[in-house]
Amino acid sequence: MFPHHRPVAPLTRREMLRRCSLGFGSLALSALLSDKAFGAAAAPKGQLHLPHFKPRAKYVIFAYMSGGVSHLDSFDPKPELKRRHGQPMPVPVKPTMFNDNGNIMASPWEARPRGKSGTEITDLFPHLAEMADDLAVIRSMTTRVNEHAQGNYMMHTGFPFLGHPSAGAWSCYGLGSDNQNLPGFVVLQSGGAVVPHGGVGVFSSGYLPAQFQASVLQVDRDSALANIKPGERDELQRRRLGFINDLDTRFAQATQEPQVDAAIRNYETAYRMQAAVPELCDITGETDATKKLYGLDSSDKNKVAYAKQCLVARRLIERGVRFVELSCLSGGIGAGGPGNPWDQHGKIKEGHGSMAFQVDQPLAGLIQDLKSRGLLEETLIIFTGEFGRTPFSQGSDGRDHNPFGFSLWLAGGGVKGGSVLGATDDLGYYAVQDVCTTYDLWATVLHLLGLDHERLTYRFGGRDFRLTDVHGQLLKAVIS
Repeated sequence: MFPHHRPVAPLTRREMLRRCSLGFGSLALSALLSDKAFGAAAAPKGQLHLPHFKPRAKYVIFAYMSGGVSHLDSFDPKPELKRRHGQPMPVPVKPTMFNDNGNIMASPWEARPRGKSGTEITDLFPHLAEMADDLAVIRSMTTRVNEHAQGNYMMHTGFPFLGHPSAGAWSCYGLGSDNQNLPGFVVLQSGGAVVPHGGVGVFSSGYLPAQFQASVLQVDRDSALANIKPGERDELQRRRLGFINDLDTRFAQATQEPQVDAAIRNYETAYRMQAAVPELCDITGETDATKKLYGLDSSDKNKVAYAKQCLVARRLIERGVRFVELSCLSGGIGAGGPGNPWDQHGKIKEGHGSMAFQVDQPLAGLIQDLKSRGLLEETLIIFTGEFGRTPFSQGSDGRDHNPFGFSLWLAGGGVKGGSVLGATDDLGYYAVQDVCTTYDLWATVLHLLGLDHERLTYRFGGRDFRLTDVHGQLLKAVIS
């Protein structure tokens, strides 16, 4: 005989939800986890990740020149272009983005040796040229891709497509943050600057916990971050957050799901940011001399907007934020679109001229300001776009994309100022000496932060991933 059972009560909708994924709370949680969790929480005090070895730098400022700066018109001048101006290319030309290729085109800007190091830099960047002895210029960088979105992903994540963590996320995953009230990875925007082609995925945490994704701050708005101003009394908000935290913590313990823990951290960081962010973006206490150094007294609105990003970047570094990325603004005659303002397929003199005027003085001011405060030694600045530009014209007065050889520079944070690594050929088309890749760049950046790029891994989908994929060699020549 079967044992006696009491009658089974009908299954109500409430009981169904309770049994399926713990009810309404889990339904809300699923929406939370699928949303864009921009806040990157700091590790609890005393629980920062330890570097693999003694670091040379603690912080990174990534000055990203979206669209592709012409190395030939800036940090890798080529006299041969002037001698051969108007002549056809003497070597075969590989397919370009638009294949509207003309003849060799000389640079509109003159070049000369700068500083004690004698590094040749053109007049396109007069203020940065004065900083030549602080710059480590790499003239033999290459990339695998020739299109903006792929190039942006490649330069940010080490992969030419969506889904992988940005370098800022990797840095915070490896080291944590020194600030409990601000995210570890911050992207600054101003003056209508937008995300580079490819979208917010270039700032993503990918498969890393969501707490390492970037927070995007609009530094010239009343509210630098949406919903940053509290809508209720602090006591009530604190009680509400405590209640949510208690529910989420119990759920996290039951499921062992790391993204739940990341969501809890993001809530807490967002609460603390309500006080920290407005104070951070308020530069009224900065001296007039400091503001002038960055170019905040300029009549050019784009320079002023970018200058505020640079000044706020310094303030973030002072507060222990690990990784800060700056965003260029579009604008000026010949400038590219909002997502790729350095992309001059025509009118390169006007377009590059207006873009350089925007960033030149603010970045030079940032270097000087960090140096005067003793912060440059522990802050690594990176200046680069996604690729370079061709030595031959596109149409009559532009340049197409060139992934085969281009330039970038590093400053501070343990690099050898006044040094030059690598070379392109006489026309600046191909890298021919000490050829470098984006993997080598990030291997070196992580090394300066005290991280071994081969050991900084995260297991996802049955494989250990890293920022440098399965590549990367240290650029020892630029390390001091």
